Amino acid sequence: MLSAYLSAVMAQAQYQMIPEDESVYGEIPGFEGVSAHAESLEECRHDLSESLEEWIFYRVSRDLPLPDVNGQELPIKKAPF
Repeated sequence: MLSAYLSAVMAQAQYQMIPEDESVYGEIPGFEGVSAHAESLEECRHDLSESLEEWIFYRVSRDLPLPDVNGQELPIKKAPF
């Protein structure tokens, strides 16, 4: 379930080449604060994926909902204690 959700979200990622320093900037629309800036596209994808994971952990730790993406959802269940 988590892998399918991460894949669906990462498929939404948008990348932009920064000509001034030949770097790459990436972000995921609808996931405020999830972004990365790196020297290569591969490194940017990796960093963006890590940023997404941190964003998810943050929201889960605060019982905040996660958006559905292309029919993929990641429901959060509250602990019984």
